[in-house]
Amino acid sequence: MFRNYFITAYRNILRHKVFSFINISGLSLGITACLLIGLFVYDEYRFDKFIPGGDRVYRVYYEITGDEGTDYIGTTPAMFATTLEQNFPEVENTLRVMELRSKLLFEKGNKKMYEEKGVFADSTFFELFPLSFTHGSAAGALVEPASIVISEDMAERFFGKENPVGEVIQMNKFPFKVTGVYQNNPRFHLSINFILPMAAGVPKEQLQNWTTYAYNSYARLEEGANVNDLETKFQNYTAPFLKGDGPVFLPRFQPLREIHLQSFDFKHDMAQKGNITYVRALSIIAIFILLIACFNFVNLATAKSLQRAKEVGVRKAIGASRKQLVLQFLGETILLTSISVIFSAALTSLLLPVLNEFTGKQMTFNVFSDPSLAVLLLIMTLIVGILAGFYPALILSGFQPIKVLKGGSVSEVSPGRIPWLRQGLVVAQFSISVLLIISAIIVITQVNFLHNKDLGFNKKEIMFFPMRGENMQTNYETFKNELLKSPHVSSVSIGYGFPGDMFGDGFVTAPVKGEQKKIKATQLMVDTDYIKTLGIQLVAGRDFSKEIKTDKDEAYIINETTVRELGFETPEQALGQTLMWNTWRDPDLVKKGQVVGVVKDFHYKSLYDKVEPTVLQIYPEAYSKVAVKMETADVANTIVHVKNVWDKFSPDYPIEYNFLDENFDQMYKAEDKLKSLLWIFTGITIFVSCLGLFGLAAYAAERRRKEIGIRKILGASVRGIVLLLSKDFLKMVVIALLIASPVAWYFMHQWLQDFAYRIDIGWWVFGVAGAAVIIVALLTVCFQAIKAATANPVNNLRIE
Repeated sequence: MFRNYFITAYRNILRHKVFSFINISGLSLGITACLLIGLFVYDEYRFDKFIPGGDRVYRVYYEITGDEGTDYIGTTPAMFATTLEQNFPEVENTLRVMELRSKLLFEKGNKKMYEEKGVFADSTFFELFPLSFTHGSAAGALVEPASIVISEDMAERFFGKENPVGEVIQMNKFPFKVTGVYQNNPRFHLSINFILPMAAGVPKEQLQNWTTYAYNSYARLEEGANVNDLETKFQNYTAPFLKGDGPVFLPRFQPLREIHLQSFDFKHDMAQKGNITYVRALSIIAIFILLIACFNFVNLATAKSLQRAKEVGVRKAIGASRKQLVLQFLGETILLTSISVIFSAALTSLLLPVLNEFTGKQMTFNVFSDPSLAVLLLIMTLIVGILAGFYPALILSGFQPIKVLKGGSVSEVSPGRIPWLRQGLVVAQFSISVLLIISAIIVITQVNFLHNKDLGFNKKEIMFFPMRGENMQTNYETFKNELLKSPHVSSVSIGYGFPGDMFGDGFVTAPVKGEQKKIKATQLMVDTDYIKTLGIQLVAGRDFSKEIKTDKDEAYIINETTVRELGFETPEQALGQTLMWNTWRDPDLVKKGQVVGVVKDFHYKSLYDKVEPTVLQIYPEAYSKVAVKMETADVANTIVHVKNVWDKFSPDYPIEYNFLDENFDQMYKAEDKLKSLLWIFTGITIFVSCLGLFGLAAYAAERRRKEIGIRKILGASVRGIVLLLSKDFLKMVVIALLIASPVAWYFMHQWLQDFAYRIDIGWWVFGVAGAAVIIVALLTVCFQAIKAATANPVNNLRIE
């Protein structure tokens, strides 16, 4: 019996080649897109799952609530971990990790390279995070102060394939002994290249205070410990140490396995962060594409049902039961699905390397080496086959044999409302297509806005690099003057806190209306050419001046947001006001000065963040970066000039530079990728929808050939016949547009709320999406309609 079903299914596929091709193509594309997205989503959810007992590991963070709302801070004082381990018996182990935020020069023989992603860590690092070791072992690897554990990738860069354990490598001219090499795990939330023991660079007194917020703190709990109870007890214990004026600091515990796809953004977070919103959105898109492919099958199967009505009637007349017919038609669907899955598996294998390169992941897809994938594909074949084929099988098996053999219409031989089903599925398909088109347009518009918005400063042709070596740090003014000797260098600034780079913050206090008002502000440590180099606009007062000696210790420039936060009505009112700041080097030392200028707000962070209160001051102790403003006339030779000057001052360190505009482009990599993915998957969705529409239009034209022939003989024009065949489909597309537009507006409005600065969703977005989908549908339908309308009517009338 089953052999007979298979032979019948095979013959039907060959007999109806066009419809079989449309079904197989649509299902193959839908399943391929679903597999690729599924691999990506699965990989995102696998972060930190390799860690034994990871469900008992938590990261401690700060929830800070103030007048401006709630912020989440990933770094904590070193005493958090110490306190947890010493005072809470339910805590089994703790770990502190401090990020090295700058690149460091490593040297081995003739090899000199800067390495980033380094950390200081407690000796318990590999107890909580047992990474696999290629050379050496985790035991005692972080005990000696002058030891270093490096990643497999870093070891290959400096030592090739040799075992580096016991070798000495120079880091910023200091020797460190390699005590181990660990394997890079792409699904570990900490992407790090080297690990140093705390004793290698962190003073003991810093590890014993409550004021240095620089450490990622982790705790592994005992089996059965209640994290909510621990969190409450820890909040009560730390409250006396965290009290103060202003915001409320509340420690929280975050499960390790939620760090990568956390639902809110952290400040000062060194973890590899995914985006839970994008992961969920892609999951929904995958389901949409697969549903559209299934809808195509249902549509085409029910549309072709009358052509198979006599077959069903004959089978029923000779004794076939409805159950047997259902199994036969389901078997045909599963066979089609099996062919589609085979094509999809091949396509997925071909496209996965491209997706890996695009996402920076290391996903694999090999059915032969991973039996679980083969099982997954088998389950997918059955689910998709049954999902797509169940309703058509019920409809076809339900035909009444007497009426069928008398030549009745579909509505007569079957009690089901097949036309309404087909129309509903077409509307559903194009509703999804319109939803994705509108979403893609809004995402593209927002991403273009992010890249092109006026940031309040000039980021073009500004070369940017860190200072290296004691000579450059000591003689930075001479270095700066040497750079200015090139006619193509218009300005040079040295400081800490350039746009798109690292920033410091702190509290500033000012007497306002008889009271001392204290606010949190970003601190930019600048020189007298900072504002000129970046092209920042002064709105009141003056710039810093070399001629005014007191500017170094007694002058501040603030932005417009600081003016408002301090309670002044105009920038002019803020001029001459006293401002106080507790210095970084000695928090007990207060720097007191006057506001000499106010600058227009400028965006030194991404457009996800609002412009914050910002204070500019001259503070040479923090200088670490150089910005060189170049003329566009000869950028290449200007770079050569900068390199030559660098070699005079710091020959032992290679220069490493980029441009400010590149820094800002890097901020929106995730959005750029989302834009590209939306275009690709929207294109696939539209294509699969149009495949189904093409098949339905072809069937409609075929079914009405005789009617078209009669109409042409009676004088109907080609235009009139095309309109006749197209209008029903276009009505469905317009209905889809009306359904999808408000849904798309709601979800994209929610997405835009993540950005502090965003576009408005204009009516034109829906107009463009509507026009696009109508044109595509019209072209798809009109091809078949014109073909039918231009055919010889005599041939049409000879078909029976």
